[in-house]
Amino acid sequence: MADSVDVLVIGAGAAGMMCAIEAARRGRSVLLLEHYSKLAEKIRISGGGRCNFTNINARPENYLSGNPHFCRSALARYTPQHFIELLERHGIGYHEKKLGQLFCDDGSEAIIAMLKQECDAAGVRWCQPCSVQEIGRSDAFYINTSRGKYRAESLVVASGGLSIPKIGATPFGYKIAQQFGIPVTKLKPGLVPLSFHPEQWQPFAELAGVSIEASVSYGKQSFRESLLFTHRGLSGPAILQISSYWEHGQPLHIDLLPGHNAAALLVQQRGNRTLLSNFLGQYWSKRFAEVWCSQFLEIKPLNQYSEKQLAQLAAHIADWQITPTGTLGYSKAEVTCGGVDTHALSSKTMECNTVPGLYFIGEVVDVTGQLGGYNFQWAWASGYAAGQAA
Repeated sequence: MADSVDVLVIGAGAAGMMCAIEAARRGRSVLLLEHYSKLAEKIRISGGGRCNFTNINARPENYLSGNPHFCRSALARYTPQHFIELLERHGIGYHEKKLGQLFCDDGSEAIIAMLKQECDAAGVRWCQPCSVQEIGRSDAFYINTSRGKYRAESLVVASGGLSIPKIGATPFGYKIAQQFGIPVTKLKPGLVPLSFHPEQWQPFAELAGVSIEASVSYGKQSFRESLLFTHRGLSGPAILQISSYWEHGQPLHIDLLPGHNAAALLVQQRGNRTLLSNFLGQYWSKRFAEVWCSQFLEIKPLNQYSEKQLAQLAAHIADWQITPTGTLGYSKAEVTCGGVDTHALSSKTMECNTVPGLYFIGEVVDVTGQLGGYNFQWAWASGYAAGQAA
């Protein structure tokens, strides 16, 4: 005999807990299933344990999706201010670091405890760890699990994406979508460091740990933040941001002196007897200046270069084109790009258009936020939308 509930939520992460809270507050009987032994590991490790829980600037333009307008409704109905009010009700302090990124003063554990408390107060039942073995559908959804059989009017899939498999990420949500004929868009790692061919990267590998400010562009997207050299390639906020947009085999365009006119800067220095690397070392680290300049010119005093040589160098500074060979994969990715096709879902409720009662929320959906708290805001907003409807 199956245990009957109104709403069964698979995945007790940010989106799943938010959905469970909202559905239970409406008087629905809610069961929250989680296959992993630890609760909300992605919240726990985010922001270095400080949890960058939202971004006060969150708007649809900060999200990548095959259907760019899909996220508008959910983001408008559950805003960063709504989540801030929830924190304040629980007496949890927070602070802004930069660019609208809000972090928890007391660390991510405070957010997890708050969500767990909200679930318990609303009457949500827990089943963890619990793995789902089979899902069927007739008059309702029938879910066979390692902890028994359940019947549910509504089934909400909040199982996350493929990023960071060591904390339990699996393709489970995509398999459910495919079982019910819901299309899944192309998947790839997002917010992830980029790698280069070892021979191509060999001159720069010694710069591992060096960071500079740069503007990194691909297509119409451009991010001006820090860029970090690693043994295998590039990381840092600017690279993580562009990685979600970058397509394999295509070059990146990097302005190494954003906010400066490199050509005018070098032409002004034509009479200068300072070594080129020392001059550029005022803007970059000296180590980077030496390694980077040596790829294009023999390093000598500025007054010994021709105007043409300086112009060519300035062009490379303003638009350094390099082509990554790939990414460091899902193990180093913060999110999964792609997912359950949003054209198959209601933007107001997250319910499948062709399978009444089946909902997809959070990272499993083809909505990927930029770096800086945007993905958590999507989790809260999509979870809220489904919780108001399921």
